[in-house]
Amino acid sequence: MGLTAGTGHGEDRLGEPNHHVSVPENLRSVDVDASAQHGWNEGDEIRFLGPNDDATASGLFGTIVENWPHELVSIRYLGDIQNDVENREGPAVGLHDSYSFSETDGVTTLVVELEVPDEWADDMRGMWLEAIVTIKRLAERA
Repeated sequence: MGLTAGTGHGEDRLGEPNHHVSVPENLRSVDVDASAQHGWNEGDEIRFLGPNDDATASGLFGTIVENWPHELVSIRYLGDIQNDVENREGPAVGLHDSYSFSETDGVTTLVVELEVPDEWADDMRGMWLEAIVTIKRLAERA
């Protein structure tokens, strides 16, 4: 699943290649519950965790494969975490994400490439629709 989003001029887009979904203008207050616990150096572990109703956390964990500051971050997942318990044998093992940034004429473009099981694709699209608004807002404040 490939996702693209521009910040600066024009609209934000998110979706499959040749199929884009515009982010509505009224999506300006997105509550992102997930947190990232990490280091950004190649080989560092990163965890994306969100709270559960029972005060435990669930999410994904992996390692930073590549990090070119201000250009590219690549992550390979080692597994998932459910209710604070690591699982290194589930469908997340071996999945890959990469995030690249480019700038042209004052417009920064973020390209997100995700490797996810088909059954996760709709959920990931929904999460990224929310996340891209937050990323754009943070980038415009910087």
